Amino acid sequence: MERQKVILAGKIASQVREYIKPQLKKGVPLLDIAEKIENKIIELGGKPAFPVNLSINEIAAHFTPSHNDETKAHGLLKIDFGVHVDGWISDHAFSIDLENSDENKKLIQASEQALKNAIEAFKQGTNLNKIGTTIQNTIENFGFSPIINLSGHSIGKYNLHAGITIPNIGNKLNNTLEKGLYAIEPFATTGSGKVHDGKPSEIYVITSEKNIRNPTAREILRYIIENYHTLPFCSRWIVKKFGTRALFALKQLEENGNLHNFAQLIEKKGSKVSQAEHTLLLDQEGTKVTTL
Repeated sequence: MERQKVILAGKIASQVREYIKPQLKKGVPLLDIAEKIENKIIELGGKPAFPVNLSINEIAAHFTPSHNDETKAHGLLKIDFGVHVDGWISDHAFSIDLENSDENKKLIQASEQALKNAIEAFKQGTNLNKIGTTIQNTIENFGFSPIINLSGHSIGKYNLHAGITIPNIGNKLNNTLEKGLYAIEPFATTGSGKVHDGKPSEIYVITSEKNIRNPTAREILRYIIENYHTLPFCSRWIVKKFGTRALFALKQLEENGNLHNFAQLIEKKGSKVSQAEHTLLLDQEGTKVTTL
């Protein structure tokens, strides 16, 4: 692992957070927020590790604005973004209340406190069940539910979800933490504690490099392979490069089995979800939160 690049990716994420926070106001177009975050990442020397997720209220994750999106910021907004430096990733998220709602503020406090408590317990040799139980107990003590089918994860080079799950509930398993790079991301909700698949998000990941006959689709596939490797990307980025003809080509690539289109992840209607996330490096120097 290239420690310096891991640390730099986290530092850039922290700087981007401080840059964007004062600009997060009710009525600001989500498209403007996403592009400001992604452009700032590039300006600071990184690249987006995935499209900025800007999920509102019961949408827990996987909402990114399309190229012509007119959605305005409102409600309980989750800002989830990633930075990579030569494939070494930081993953970071926070929530903001745009309605001056006491419930929203308490929900945000629940996920932030759960993250803080989990970080304090996050050391080599710690049982993953302990981390999940810590998150669950913290959120439940606020009177909310953790989302049981969303979790943190290990991170590898050009690999956002590298195989190890960091649970948000006690899971009775005996796995222990080893050296590596991890994201902890508690989700607190007023809902059922479980998300389901909603509409397609237009966030994609490549699943196959097999040939496709359409020349535009073939050109776009080559571009995706060269620029995003195994990391997620979105239709908005491809339209920016190729124009709106790219939308049909992306559909063809999906139907041909080249791409997977992630679904939006939704809690029950009328509920709200908050999220907090940091990236942690466990190595010979101990535990370091890269995105603080």
